Amino acid sequence: MGDYPVIGFFEQVYRLVCQVPPGKATSYGAIARMLGHSHAARTVGWALHSLPPDRYVPWHRVVNSQGRVSTNCLEHGGGLQQKLLEQEGVEFQPDGRIDWDRFAWPGLPWPEVEALLRDAISEEVTGSPGE
Repeated sequence: MGDYPVIGFFEQVYRLVCQVPPGKATSYGAIARMLGHSHAARTVGWALHSLPPDRYVPWHRVVNSQGRVSTNCLEHGGGLQQKLLEQEGVEFQPDGRIDWDRFAWPGLPWPEVEALLRDAISEEVTGSPGE
């Protein structure tokens, strides 16, 4: 993986989750794997739970590996997450699962993730996007 300064893991999660398009979903584990941390699914969940209130990240597009909403946050319960996904066209099966064949986001290959993280570092260093 790249030989450059690293931004914090939570920021990496936020940047990557922002790439999930409306109408698609991914899992905590898939995000962790794309970031090169295959055993960090719970940390991905914690990062999304810890989102600053003034930061928009489409957290609702990340569900558990079975395609189920698994939030236990009192502020943003599972009902809200499912509602937000359904508003984007994601359908839930009667058993409460998303059909991964239809709604899974395939993710980004490592070179694209690496470029995304490099851009994030550049923004932190220069204070503006794309420099």
